[in-house]
Amino acid sequence: MTNSNLYIDVHVLQTVPSSNINRDDTGSPKTALYGGVTRSRVSSQSWKHAMRAGFKNDDYSVGVRTKKVLNMLSDALVEKMPDLSAEDSVEQATEILKTAGIKINKDGETGALLLISRGQIEKIAEYALNNEELDKKELKAVINGNQSLDLALFGRMVADNPELNVEGSAQVAHAISTHEIQPEFDYFTALDDLSPKDNAGASMLGSIEFNSATLYRYANLNVKELIHNIGSETAIEGVQAFIKEFALTMPTGKQKTFANKTLPQYVMVTLRQDTPVNLVSAFESAIRSNDGYVKDSISQLELEYNKAGKIVENPLFNVVLSQEGTELGTPANNLSDLLNKVSAAVEEVVSDEDFNA
Repeated sequence: MTNSNLYIDVHVLQTVPSSNINRDDTGSPKTALYGGVTRSRVSSQSWKHAMRAGFKNDDYSVGVRTKKVLNMLSDALVEKMPDLSAEDSVEQATEILKTAGIKINKDGETGALLLISRGQIEKIAEYALNNEELDKKELKAVINGNQSLDLALFGRMVADNPELNVEGSAQVAHAISTHEIQPEFDYFTALDDLSPKDNAGASMLGSIEFNSATLYRYANLNVKELIHNIGSETAIEGVQAFIKEFALTMPTGKQKTFANKTLPQYVMVTLRQDTPVNLVSAFESAIRSNDGYVKDSISQLELEYNKAGKIVENPLFNVVLSQEGTELGTPANNLSDLLNKVSAAVEEVVSDEDFNA
């Protein structure tokens, strides 16, 4: 596969009950107009944030998104050079970041959030310890190496110095409902526990907007880009982690109020060499049903999958985990089985030269 790409498409159908997992600036659940009707929407940013939390909980390497890179680096310098004063460590860290092309403002922070791995901070400190003269090109290589999994997947943009940008190997779409939704409101009141018995009035009242939906969720992963970013030794583990966390995580908006944590009813993973394919067009015509949306959504998704075969190459591999049955691909018994089947397929397609590059 040396001269070919390899893309992994992940398609998920998941029902979500009454919830408000991703709010807009007014506190309302996010929506999108698609196919002429209003859909429930969950932003890709919120789902990637949930995935990063999932990586951390499962002990995968996770970076830090912060403006306080100067503090992180100065602390690392002091840890490696205990005799260095706090003032000198800040001064040295400032000089290192300046040489690397990362601007620090008068408050000692970067102008924008910067995603950086703890491994990169450690390597930068080691580089400074072992080199009296700082070289911008060498610093760039250090800062772009030792990437955490989330950095390798989702990338990094450094406006001050584009040379430090990292091209993310993954793309995550905004999830939308396969059907039209109607906004609903929960009107609630609260009583003061210490109010007199003859006072029956509420001490607080308010309302929360919510909806329920069957969501179509999609993400893709460029395997060769992941290998480039994170190295071949952990690429397969990264593939598994990406699929697992995309399938199992959920944004946490208003979860204490709605307890809306559900699991996917359907997961399909495909391997393609020509191009990633988002199958959201399956739902451009909104599903209409009086008896649930999952079965019809699965049917429409698999129909769209077959239609795509008339335009692009058929996938090299396709595996499906479904609670409602499937007409496609290799069936998986559970999520672990699906992940193992995907890993085996990737290892079969990717050449030794790619993994050893």
